Amino acid sequence: MPQETSAHRPPILTGPRIVAGLCLLVPLVALLWVGSYSRTTPRFIGIPFFYWYQMLWVPLSAALTWTAYVLVRREERARKAGEVR
Repeated sequence: MPQETSAHRPPILTGPRIVAGLCLLVPLVALLWVGSYSRTTPRFIGIPFFYWYQMLWVPLSAALTWTAYVLVRREERARKAGEVR
């Protein structure tokens, strides 16, 4: 049976990967749980809650996706450099 080299090992579940997964999961859960925001009050500058809540998640989702990307890239670079985290 051939030995696995470091390039062929499956990804290990690490702290940064768990945090990155949570960063991607939070917007998904927040927007799929419609019962939490299917109302008209409170209004923000005349816009019903239902609409401004969803619009608020656009930049929040982008920021969380970017954070997940940075965490995974940093962890991959550290793994390739041979650092142990």
